[in-house]
Amino acid sequence: MKAQWPAWQPLNVRAAPSAEFSVDRSRHLMSFLTMMGPSPDWNVGLSAEDLCTKECGWAQRVVQDLIPWDAGTDSGVSYEAPNNPTSPLDKIRPLTSLDHPQSPFYDPEGGAITSVARVIVERIARKGEQCNIVPDNVDDIVADIAQEEKEEDDTPETCIYSNWSPWSACSSATCEKGKRMRQRMLKAQLDLSVPCPHTQDFEPCMGPGCNASTCMMSEWITWSPCSVSCGTGTRSRERYVKQFPDDGSVCTLPTQENENCVVNEDCCNCLVTEWGEWDVCSATCGLGMKRRERMVKMPPADGSICGAEVLEVEKCMMPECHTIPCLLTPWSEWSDCSVTCGKGLRTRQRMLKSPVELGECTEELEQVEKCMLPECPIDCIMSDWTEWSECNKSCGKGHTIRTRIVTMEPQFGGDSCTETIQRKKCKIRKCSRGQANSDEKRRRKEQREKQRSKQGRVESASEHPGCRMRPWSSWTECTKLCGGGIQERLMTVKQKFKTAQLSSCKDRKEIRACNVQPC
Repeated sequence: MKAQWPAWQPLNVRAAPSAEFSVDRSRHLMSFLTMMGPSPDWNVGLSAEDLCTKECGWAQRVVQDLIPWDAGTDSGVSYEAPNNPTSPLDKIRPLTSLDHPQSPFYDPEGGAITSVARVIVERIARKGEQCNIVPDNVDDIVADIAQEEKEEDDTPETCIYSNWSPWSACSSATCEKGKRMRQRMLKAQLDLSVPCPHTQDFEPCMGPGCNASTCMMSEWITWSPCSVSCGTGTRSRERYVKQFPDDGSVCTLPTQENENCVVNEDCCNCLVTEWGEWDVCSATCGLGMKRRERMVKMPPADGSICGAEVLEVEKCMMPECHTIPCLLTPWSEWSDCSVTCGKGLRTRQRMLKSPVELGECTEELEQVEKCMLPECPIDCIMSDWTEWSECNKSCGKGHTIRTRIVTMEPQFGGDSCTETIQRKKCKIRKCSRGQANSDEKRRRKEQREKQRSKQGRVESASEHPGCRMRPWSSWTECTKLCGGGIQERLMTVKQKFKTAQLSSCKDRKEIRACNVQPC
């Protein structure tokens, strides 16, 4: 069937891509697969949908909503993710709402995933007579006898049409196949270089002569192969009842037709026996071969070689290998995610029901897949407190501070950060008149001299353990304009002597408070 590439939403069921197929008593399970585009490797489909009913009839209508599956060949998480091949390949699996936070199907609560497609299977005709089944209606018959397929509507977007007119009467005046027509008007052509087709539409119809006692038949099915591979034989073709008379009468029209056929007239002088029975399949499981033979009863009178086939070989399929010893219980439900937040794993199991004596079973008994819950909360992380600063007054009442910084902000609802500066009162001694200012200047001068002396001692001391250090770097800018911030400076190793100890010869860092005035 034609693809919907890239994916699009049809206006109605009739506009969606469709295909016809046949089923019979030995082939009644339907499977199909179609990729979603664009996507990494997502697809939708059905596997082994049984169209047989419990009453030994055929399903009239099946509607299934489909969720996307992952083919296991690409690790993309969104529709237009770049190619990211999965290595090694994963098994095909249904997508879930917890696969990845960037997935369009993600749901932090792990709810059911939203369906992305719908498939509708409708029975349109029946071959042969069956009991206890309601006959097809006229709409089904008309749809089945339409030989030509409606092509996808390729009307250009630059063409503006009126609505379709009602359908005309059927061209057939009797109970035969005919056609009916409808029309529409071209209202505007936005691009003169693009033609605007399809102002008329035709579809098959049945004439008004059909009545309740009519026995409707299908078209004849293709002739079967000739019954012989050499000489004169027979072949047949069939048709089936499409509509039984409503009055309950029996259809007397023939459903089978036979005729003679001739194959390879040159071998007519070579007589052969009927084909023998097929040999046993060469394989006990899986795919094998089988053969049958026939004999030459009378060779050609002129002594030439008989051209008739005397050996036929064809494939045969036995039960899948290892299916007998592997009788397994259904998969259990998926376990809870192994974590309460973030990325984790979940598992499911099944058990071996068949006895071990039947053989080793290589089927997996446990499956593990990833699961994703909301991210774990991360609390605020802060540095240690600095030492208390000196009192900001040399006499009288003052205050001293200490600070710390935020090294990691809280995330995903973690605990928030607390204070980054603390103050406490300090009192040195009572101030005499006029002494406060002079004492303050003297204190600052002494502090600067003390700081320079300390720096000189650190630098000279740093030479002794076997290292030559570079001078202290400049102080960094204060982290705050007011309310107490911090500054840093670094001293790095310039040269290491052979006698240096690793523990003593390393870079140094100093931190001090700054801008301690209130904001």
